[in-house]
Amino acid sequence: MPIRNIAIGGREEATHPDALKAALAEFISTLIFVFAGSGSSMAFNKLTDDGATTPSGLISAAIAHGFALFVAVAVAANISGGHVNPAVTFGAFVGGNITLLRGILYWIAQLLGSTVAVLLLKFSTGGLAIPAFGLTGIGVWNAVVLEIVLTFGLVYTVYATAIDPKKGNLGIIAPIAIGFIVGANILTGGPFDGASMNPAVSFGPALVSWTWNSHWVYWVGPLIGGGLAGLIYEFFFISHTHEQLPTTDY
Repeated sequence: MPIRNIAIGGREEATHPDALKAALAEFISTLIFVFAGSGSSMAFNKLTDDGATTPSGLISAAIAHGFALFVAVAVAANISGGHVNPAVTFGAFVGGNITLLRGILYWIAQLLGSTVAVLLLKFSTGGLAIPAFGLTGIGVWNAVVLEIVLTFGLVYTVYATAIDPKKGNLGIIAPIAIGFIVGANILTGGPFDGASMNPAVSFGPALVSWTWNSHWVYWVGPLIGGGLAGLIYEFFFISHTHEQLPTTDY
């Protein structure tokens, strides 16, 4: 049972060099991802006069986010596991693959990485407006369900390709698969709520632009979706005859 593997972690973990290095890796990877992802939307919007809301803008955003996440996950995979997303970290926690204290460190690093990325974007573009996530033509509960489903697919993919001890050579393509599912999900949910799937990605733009309309949706939906994916994959598909995956690996 996954619940048996959930661990708080020792107090010394908060200051352990390996944990701090992993948090730094999460900070850098999240910064890379948000800077490229949000920056691509800003650039396309500037080049095409609000073209970010057009089909070509949606495709461009999906490609940019998919490529950026592929890189962000790959460069942190050997250090922190390359979560780059509080929902992924939460899914790993409820599945017993990371301790609570290490998970909190990851969350702090991810939120800081997103915020710094957006601040750098605002400065380097001469103060252009930072697009915050918002709903378009759907209600908040529709958006919550959409975020649950989209994030479930993302975290399920993470479990299948990166966390499962039986993954074998499949782990080599984990960053690609994770980038692909995010790109595909943006094409699906982007026109309705921006397809965040990641509370950190939503938090940075909301904080810098001070736009909090329906912001809770981008926490509740992804955390429920990520948690469900972690519980279901861990409970039904991971054989517990295998040795528990060390938190330093993911």
